Amino acid sequence: MKPFGLLLALAWVVAAGPVCAAPAVPGLAGKHPLSDLQVGQVLINELRCTACHAHTNPLALPERAAPDLADIGARVSPEYLKRFIAAPAKGHPGTTMPDLLASEPAPQRDATAEAIAHFLVSQSKRRFEPSPVRDADAAVGKGLFHSLGCVACHPARDEDNNKEVERAGAVSLEHVPTKYGLTSLSGFLLQPAASRPAGRMPDMKLTRDEARVLASFLLGTSPTKAAALEPHEKQIARGKEHFRRLNCAACHALDGIPPAKSAGPLEGADPARGCLSAEPGKGVRFDLNEAQVKAIRAALAKMPEPPGAKDRLAATLVAFNCIACHTRGDYGGVPTDINEFFRTSEKELGDDGRIPPPLARVGAKLPRVALKKVLFDGDGVRPYMLARMPQFGEPNLRHLPDLFAAVDANAVAPITFSLPKSEGGDQKEQARERAMRAAGRELVGDQGLNCVACHSFNGKASGKAGIELLSVTDRVQPAWFYHFLRDPNAFRPRTIMPTSWPGGQAVQKKVLDGNTDRQIEAIWYYLSLGTSAPEPSGVRTADTLLTVTDAARTYRGRSSVAGYRGIAVGFPEKLSYAFNAETGTLSALWRGDFVRVNRSGQGSGGFNPAGRYVQLAQDVSFWTLPDEKAAWPLRPVMTKDAPVNPDPLYPKNRGYQFKGYQLDDASVPTFRYRSGDVEIEDRPVAETAGRSVRLVRKLTFDAPRAQTLWFRALPGNVASESETRFKTPELQLTVPAVPTLTRPVGADAKASELLLKFELPKGQSTRTITYELAP
Repeated sequence: MKPFGLLLALAWVVAAGPVCAAPAVPGLAGKHPLSDLQVGQVLINELRCTACHAHTNPLALPERAAPDLADIGARVSPEYLKRFIAAPAKGHPGTTMPDLLASEPAPQRDATAEAIAHFLVSQSKRRFEPSPVRDADAAVGKGLFHSLGCVACHPARDEDNNKEVERAGAVSLEHVPTKYGLTSLSGFLLQPAASRPAGRMPDMKLTRDEARVLASFLLGTSPTKAAALEPHEKQIARGKEHFRRLNCAACHALDGIPPAKSAGPLEGADPARGCLSAEPGKGVRFDLNEAQVKAIRAALAKMPEPPGAKDRLAATLVAFNCIACHTRGDYGGVPTDINEFFRTSEKELGDDGRIPPPLARVGAKLPRVALKKVLFDGDGVRPYMLARMPQFGEPNLRHLPDLFAAVDANAVAPITFSLPKSEGGDQKEQARERAMRAAGRELVGDQGLNCVACHSFNGKASGKAGIELLSVTDRVQPAWFYHFLRDPNAFRPRTIMPTSWPGGQAVQKKVLDGNTDRQIEAIWYYLSLGTSAPEPSGVRTADTLLTVTDAARTYRGRSSVAGYRGIAVGFPEKLSYAFNAETGTLSALWRGDFVRVNRSGQGSGGFNPAGRYVQLAQDVSFWTLPDEKAAWPLRPVMTKDAPVNPDPLYPKNRGYQFKGYQLDDASVPTFRYRSGDVEIEDRPVAETAGRSVRLVRKLTFDAPRAQTLWFRALPGNVASESETRFKTPELQLTVPAVPTLTRPVGADAKASELLLKFELPKGQSTRTITYELAP
């Protein structure tokens, strides 16, 4: 770490002390590598100085967009809104919102704030409504707050009186009970980017229940009661004029009000005047502390130069506070005072199981595709780690994978694996393939290096349930894998990963003649076979039958009928289905017993239907079909000869994004996902009709505009019984009265598919589909 970066961080801690109202940028309070000039550039970006001033963005950081005010009257208490507008730093210490009324006398300031509040509330169709909080929910939310990773940016709470534990740079949440109601805070926590697109408050992949209990904890069981505000026409007009006069539109686009012209460029500005002056003037005020003023002045004193990828990368990691959880070389890392809140469900994995992995060499470790899935699709391989990887949004971090790749291009020495063909080839090649597969299997198993003691294999674990081995070759690059296995401690100090080739010498001398390079190559090849790889010794476990009693039951895991992100749902009526969350598809349906899993416990292993099942499609279900002749986009199918996925972002590239599910009082899940810009809620439930049981699937769409969305309802040998009833030999489908298209698929004369044309209006609409198994 650069010496000036450390000194500046220390100065920041002293100057920004925990109770200071200076704007809080959490990443700047930690151990970071930025110079004072670069800190100033980050501050200029995070405080949105360029909203009013022309300025070159030398670090090319994503602009910190201001919150969307379109529905703020429903989200925020009117009383809090007035206080915050009048004096932002008092209403929310640490806010990056400037004080626009600092130069006005107190009575005038309050009157202006009152009028603007009326104007803003009038823009919302709904009104703010506080809701009661249950003690039980608040208690659960407290545990969630202290385990998910919220404490990386916000103060932890003490056990005695539930007060915030002061920590430099942490963004206080003590104002929250006066600002939000339970409904509005739950909605914000569930989808923060909807109102704050800048992503500094990330999406923590909460379910609706988690968002509710977390909001309950933050509000407390005795939240401040908020008085209603009914906007008055005269006040609305005054507020709109003040909104225009104060140039609020420079940051917040609202009601067609254009922003004012630029106040002049920052380059060459007098650093002793305006926002940086010691004495308040007519301009806006940010309540900057001495360290912040010094850093911004340093940035303005020197014309910006084009930064290298290394500086841009470091600035991004600081601005989004990635370094609160991750180390990158000699900077970042979990602070000592919140270390205890990083926990794991697999304690025997040590720090590897609870502390997020280092980012050193990550550009050489993860291919761009894998890194994008982590950053933008919520992909994770550490279910035992309770702290979650936040989602900052693709618009904010789309540059990060390329930066990592550029900076870490030479972080590990290149290697080339000579892998055999899994099929074909001459006898010599076939013998080499068998030898490598057998060697890899032996090394991974408990009679070799015993990798299965700490890692899952195909969803099964004989000991600790560490990272799934069969995901490794899709996630990491061969060169990183090779060097990591040779010397794990060089990549992650104090890791529990054993050194199986100390000093480059193989511990297992009998496998492949003890040749280190060939052994590592064999492990890579064996794992690259995926689910076709024969199980290594030490992971065989007996299947466990899960049953359904008086409420629906949900089980998550890998499955041949529902993919890597399979979800099985069983009903007391003895009807079950499988949902492929990777593609958003109802992929199997069966009667009788629920599922057999290879390990007991929720979500801890793979599952298969316990009864005879009907296999449906596992491709994406919704798509905007260009025309009726266009082929449906089918998911890539890997084979032994082509084991690499040619389109690893297949669902995302077709506009699909899974957003989780919630359970109702009967434990019935409603899946939430997106197709393009349409939000979809998908709730299949078993219903009894006479002596038969059917699955009724209610689809609720929320479209931002009127549009056409096609639904692939049924593949197979599809026959039509009426305009709304279709069947295959195994299944009968009742669909809504919408245009349908039944057409052949491929060369098989019996293969066809049923497509439904949904003409969606703007806003919410529903469609219902009923599935009935053949007798």
